[in-house]
Amino acid sequence: MRFLLSTLVAVAALGGAHAADEPKITWKKTVLDAKFRAEGVAVADVNKDGKKDVLNGEFWYEAPDWKPHEMQKPGEYYMGLGKDGKGNNYSHSFACWADDFNGDGYPDLIVIDFPGEPCHWLENPKGKDGHWAKHVIGHSACNETPLYTDLFGTGKRVLIMGFQPKNKKVDGNEGQMAYFTPNEKDPNAPWDVHPISEASAPGKPIPGTMRYSHGLGVGDINGDGKKDVICTGGWWEQPQSLDGAGKPWAFHPANLGEAAADMYAVDMDGDGKADVLSTSAHKFGIWWHKQRPASGSESPAFQKMDLFPKLVSETHAAHFQDIDGDGRPDLITGKRFGSHGGAEPGANGPAMLYWFKNTKGADGLVTLTPNVIDDNSGIGTQFEVTDLNGDGLLDVITSNKKGVHVFVQERK
Repeated sequence: MRFLLSTLVAVAALGGAHAADEPKITWKKTVLDAKFRAEGVAVADVNKDGKKDVLNGEFWYEAPDWKPHEMQKPGEYYMGLGKDGKGNNYSHSFACWADDFNGDGYPDLIVIDFPGEPCHWLENPKGKDGHWAKHVIGHSACNETPLYTDLFGTGKRVLIMGFQPKNKKVDGNEGQMAYFTPNEKDPNAPWDVHPISEASAPGKPIPGTMRYSHGLGVGDINGDGKKDVICTGGWWEQPQSLDGAGKPWAFHPANLGEAAADMYAVDMDGDGKADVLSTSAHKFGIWWHKQRPASGSESPAFQKMDLFPKLVSETHAAHFQDIDGDGRPDLITGKRFGSHGGAEPGANGPAMLYWFKNTKGADGLVTLTPNVIDDNSGIGTQFEVTDLNGDGLLDVITSNKKGVHVFVQERK
């Protein structure tokens, strides 16, 4: 009953309740591009002028006036059928992350193409205009929520995703989970592959590694201080030492729900155990899975707890960051507008973008209260939450079928 009441209270506060001593958070929306360019987006100071720019694989938009600069020859993407009578509902940029991969001091860009296809990084021409050179990372990028994150707590991020064996059909059932790092000898060479899982075998597919697998995250599930890799079929335990290079991590099977997006390890009920918070990629639903005590030598089981079963659908990406500065990370997500050409449950609803305030009750239970950021933009398959303008407040940057948008947080 407590869980149900928490959800009802949160829904009732949809407009965003504010205590008397809390600043009112508003959002300034700027449309950088009204066209469908990509469903992934990144932020970096492309030309090293001290201002953070926005990139999506086809263009980078120069701050502060957001002048567009072409990175690659842009495609024509649209909802439904185009003038040629054919559909083109998907871009060639599903996720983007910026980092310096060749050590020249300028941020480059990872671009994840359509699921299962090769992925690349684009080389920054040192802030100058012109198309960016394209370098292969891997021959196959699987799982629709690949991650670029600091898996080992070293300050260096790695790319985490599934992949198919080389020279196999892209829709094959032979995936493997791995993390990828740039080749140390040649930054332009394909990246080094570090297996996390075993390779799939006939009749034994590895969860989370297929072309269209949904749901991936990192977080410390077992409380040993190391980040594990999570999918909807269970989690891989990060070993205490990585000396055994190439050896698969121990896998703990678990039912962590239906097709999801980003997955977060969060203690949602104050019992000291990490639960798993996730959102539905193609249906309605925001939920968490409560970690139950393990029985003997068995891995812990998880119980699904619904938070918002009907609030918003197609929440194909999510962040868990502290929007209001109270020291507690908040959930940020929204609708991936037109994710399958408008054929999904709730597809005709408004393209919502939310942040959910995280509060903790005396009983240790987390309540997430939805606050509207925007109702006509939504998210893609990956988006950014970062301080874009250097004022110390987190902003939200999105790119999807509605265009490219910046939402700057303001306080009153």
